[in-house]
Amino acid sequence: MSIFEHTVSRLSGEPSSLDAFRGRTVLIVNVASKCGLTPQYEGLEALQRRYEERGFSVVGFPCNQFLGQEPGTAEEIQTFCSTTYGVTFPLFEKIEVNGEGRHPIYAELCEVADAEGYRGDIRWNFEKFLVAPDGSITRFAPQVTPEDPALVGAIETSLG
Repeated sequence: MSIFEHTVSRLSGEPSSLDAFRGRTVLIVNVASKCGLTPQYEGLEALQRRYEERGFSVVGFPCNQFLGQEPGTAEEIQTFCSTTYGVTFPLFEKIEVNGEGRHPIYAELCEVADAEGYRGDIRWNFEKFLVAPDGSITRFAPQVTPEDPALVGAIETSLG
């Protein structure tokens, strides 16, 4: 089963999947509102606006598994993201990205190694997975910012 086929709900609660993003370039990110890396929302939104018309989307999955840094309700998360960072990219339900309750999407993503060869559990908030239209996946550590030339270059290459 591919990451596009698993059921997941939107932040609003409506059942969905990532199927609408199949064939596009997608940056999947586990996000949190009370993390030292939270300002990355600004860069993620900039990527969304810069590349959206070329078939790109950031997709955020709030996660509260790292020191409880995403404690809010769906409504609180949506309000924070839209008012603080002007987020327009899609946000899905709060999920677990590690452990026994790991969402199936992340079970698949965790099998991908990053440039340093790390594969396995998500290390922290804002770990990024770039999914190309052909389904290939590139993993980026949480500290890799949205402005990082390696990430931007990978997006540009994926978009053609």
